[in-house]
Amino acid sequence: MSTNDAFDLLRDQSPTISVGILTADLMNLGSELSMLEELGIRVIHFDVMDGRFAPFMTVGPRFIEGVRSNLLKDVHLLIENPSTKVEEYVRAGADMITVHIDAGDGVLSILRELGRMKNLNHPRRGLVRGVAVNPDTAIEALRPLLDDIEMISVLAVNPRVKGFPFFDSIGQRFAKIKEMASAAGKDILLCIDGGIKRNNITEIAKLGADIIVSGSAVFDGKAPAENARFMLNAVRSKSTRNYDEEQMV
Repeated sequence: MSTNDAFDLLRDQSPTISVGILTADLMNLGSELSMLEELGIRVIHFDVMDGRFAPFMTVGPRFIEGVRSNLLKDVHLLIENPSTKVEEYVRAGADMITVHIDAGDGVLSILRELGRMKNLNHPRRGLVRGVAVNPDTAIEALRPLLDDIEMISVLAVNPRVKGFPFFDSIGQRFAKIKEMASAAGKDILLCIDGGIKRNNITEIAKLGADIIVSGSAVFDGKAPAENARFMLNAVRSKSTRNYDEEQMV
């Protein structure tokens, strides 16, 4: 697997957070993104839903293209048949594109297609290819994809169910996926996404993810800077490495 500038930046920054911006103050989005940069956050997250794969509709490529920022654009495609759409999101400036294994297309061919594409927004930055696994997706479905991905996103909620119920066994599932990637000798970024709030991020961070996605917990309409600082500090202070060191004292 070849690495690239985007992958290397994420590896260097990990553990870190990818901040979902759909609940940000869109009328003041520029200042909201500047705030994230000042806090040391380097990734913003876009949940793209089509109303079919997931029960809601959100944003598309024109919105993503319109967001002007030096932050890495982390695009999560919760859509059916993404093979016909991925090129649009690359053109929109995505640095990271995540597709679901069970989205209805041959995911391996999509990943290989992405591997041949260039990051049009930042050609030297490269593209990070991710696959997402829902709580009911078989973990073994990841194995044939390991040579063609740079990131695995483990969903802590089921995005296909209204209300997005939190999956309590995320820790066991994440550990198995982490072990699979390690046993295969692959340097793959591991991400946890869905239902991450101020009241659970410390426990989630202990699982050892490289990236944790959180949106509404940051942009809650009240104190986004305070929330973002809290979430980032929680991830960096309670990662697996630091937690293990604490237990040894």
